[in-house]
Amino acid sequence: MRGLLGFLPWIVYAVIATGDEWRWGAITGLVIAVALVAVDRRSGKAWDEIVIETSAVVFFACLTVLSLIDPHSPLTPYGPALVNVWLAGTAWGSLAIRKPFTLGIARTMAPKEAWNSPLFYRVNVVVTVAWACAFTVAAVALTLILATAPHATALVITVKVLSFVVPSVFTAVYPKIVQARARAARN
Repeated sequence: MRGLLGFLPWIVYAVIATGDEWRWGAITGLVIAVALVAVDRRSGKAWDEIVIETSAVVFFACLTVLSLIDPHSPLTPYGPALVNVWLAGTAWGSLAIRKPFTLGIARTMAPKEAWNSPLFYRVNVVVTVAWACAFTVAAVALTLILATAPHATALVITVKVLSFVVPSVFTAVYPKIVQARARAARN
């Protein structure tokens, strides 16, 4: 559950910005993201453990500046899609540099002897791909919904929620399945 706390700025932004007030959503997301990074770094967390939080700082800093400079930007209605575009970019980017964003988080929950295992790395690649796919699908879906039915708030909220719940459940279940298979193969 602690790993999901990193998504708090994104979730709070999603709630606030749904009311068409992206400036306050961006500012609130930025404040929460900066606070999370500060607390995490002070507590000794490594940068690879807070990729999503750090990404949030950059995204919300840029969005805050844009929303204050141009509050009526044509991007305003697409805020929810932009979040998922950014998160998808973060996830896919972490895979491209061969450092899945889930790896640092997983290391906080796994014994040290597992960290250098090819299986541990592979599980994190698969989990990160699940997140990247969820964010990509949500970005496309939200862009289409917001372009064709901008007042379909229930549908927008459903996509937002599913883009976090589905990969969260997968993240909780998949490593356990892999561990069970590995144990069965050893016996």
